[in-house]
Amino acid sequence: MEKKITQENFEDTYVDSIELERIDKFVCDEMARQIHRYIKAMKGSKAIMLKFEEQLATLTVPEKEKAIARYIDLNRKVISGLDFKVVLARAMANYSDTFAYLVELVNNKRKMVFYLNRIREKYEQYHEVYEENGKFGIKNHQGNVLVPAHYDFLRTPYVYVDDLRSLPVIAQRDGKMGLVMPDGKETVVLDFIYDDIELRDEPPYFEAYAGEEKTLFDL
Repeated sequence: MEKKITQENFEDTYVDSIELERIDKFVCDEMARQIHRYIKAMKGSKAIMLKFEEQLATLTVPEKEKAIARYIDLNRKVISGLDFKVVLARAMANYSDTFAYLVELVNNKRKMVFYLNRIREKYEQYHEVYEENGKFGIKNHQGNVLVPAHYDFLRTPYVYVDDLRSLPVIAQRDGKMGLVMPDGKETVVLDFIYDDIELRDEPPYFEAYAGEEKTLFDL
C-alpha cells in the first residue's frame, strides 16, 4: 500500500536533509538581502544597517531566521509585494549544480509547496494585539502572551532599522503613558508618568512628554 503524502511526513520522507539545510540557508540569505534593500530604500541609517548585518553574520541559520522574522514582524512592509516563489527559485538556483537539476526542483510541485509553506512559517511570525475585558495585550504568533491585557492602549515599536534589540511597547494605564517590555513579565522600563510617548525613526527611539517637558529615551 502506497504511503499517503502529507505536509507532516513530506520532510522526513521526500526531502534530502542536505538539500533542506542548504535551501534553508540560501532562503535566509535572500531574506537578509531583502531587509538590506528595504532599509536602503527607506533611507535608513547606513551605520545601523551595517551593524544589523554584522550581527546577523555572527548567528547560526536558525538564529538568523528568528532575528529576520522578528524584524519583519515589526516592519511588515519589508515583504510587501515580495514573491516568495522568486525567493525560493533563487535559493534553489544557488543550491543546484546544473540547470537541469534546477528545472527539476522548480517543476516538482510537492517540493515547491513544501518549501513555500516552510518559508511562510519561518518568516511570517506576526504578533497580534488582543482585547480582554476592555483592556489590550499582545500575543506572539503562537498565541503566547507577551503583554497581558492590562492596558488601555498599546503601540508596538515600528522602526526602519533595528540592531536586533527587543524594543519596549508604548502603553497607557490609568491615563498615563509608559514603556513595557514584551517579555511576558510586564517589565516596566519607563514609569507610567507621561502624558504622551512618540516613536522616532532613529535613536533615541522614544520621545516622552510630561506637560511641556520633552525627554528623549534610548533604551
